[in-house]
Amino acid sequence: MAGKRIKIDSSRESHFKFLHLVDRECQTLKNKDVKDLLMKWSMLGNLHVQYYSYDQLFQPYQKTEFISDFLQDPAVISTLKVVSDGGSTSPVGMTAAAVEITEVPCTLTSMSVFDRLTEEGIVRDSGHIVKCFDEFVDDLAISDELRKMLLMEDSDNYEAYSDAEREQFLFCLFKHICLGGAVCQYEDMVEPYLTTTKTLYKDLISVVKDSMTQVLKVASTVLKMKAWDKDSFQFYPSDKDHEQTFAYFIIDPLKRHVAVLYHKWGRGVF
Repeated sequence: MAGKRIKIDSSRESHFKFLHLVDRECQTLKNKDVKDLLMKWSMLGNLHVQYYSYDQLFQPYQKTEFISDFLQDPAVISTLKVVSDGGSTSPVGMTAAAVEITEVPCTLTSMSVFDRLTEEGIVRDSGHIVKCFDEFVDDLAISDELRKMLLMEDSDNYEAYSDAEREQFLFCLFKHICLGGAVCQYEDMVEPYLTTTKTLYKDLISVVKDSMTQVLKVASTVLKMKAWDKDSFQFYPSDKDHEQTFAYFIIDPLKRHVAVLYHKWGRGVF
């Protein structure tokens, strides 16, 4: 569920200060096999992860203050990447006057939720994705039951996953990877989607072991965000909304780091 657009009080003194961690890189996105897949999926060059540190204790109820401070910090404005319509990358270079923040549930610590793809006949036991007649949702091509389940509410398999499951960050990540970019070459097998989702998810989130139950749980807070300038121009993650244009902020309260996962819908690098 999307958040409400909130005006930022620029006269308020910032609580959080940020530092761009230039030398920290997302290991999944450096992997050659993953880079080859992202190129095939038309996402290479349009998908980025950047890391920042922050200086104060963060609690989830502070999400508006945290994001507002982030988008007004000179260290962020001069380094946070955006991708142009032509595919070039540059710093955002603008101060936010308003934001829309959506808290994204992130509690899953295994990939077992995707076992249902086989159980529901979306994927065969062999791992092959079941094909269907070509259809389009906006500018996204649908030629298999997997993307049909992800996008079409009237599909036979849409109810295989509840609304609550679909809101989970892990599911959102899987959906984004499956849908790809503007000239995506889709997979016949589900495994590359699952493997890439798993490794990227593990890279982005932080988990801890519950001292009482010894069960792993996610420590990270995940936020999805849009931003507007003082003239009500939406500049982040882009001036145009699209299913595949997004910016997620994954906040690690243990290390006091925030990872920014960004993608803009487009052709990508070939």
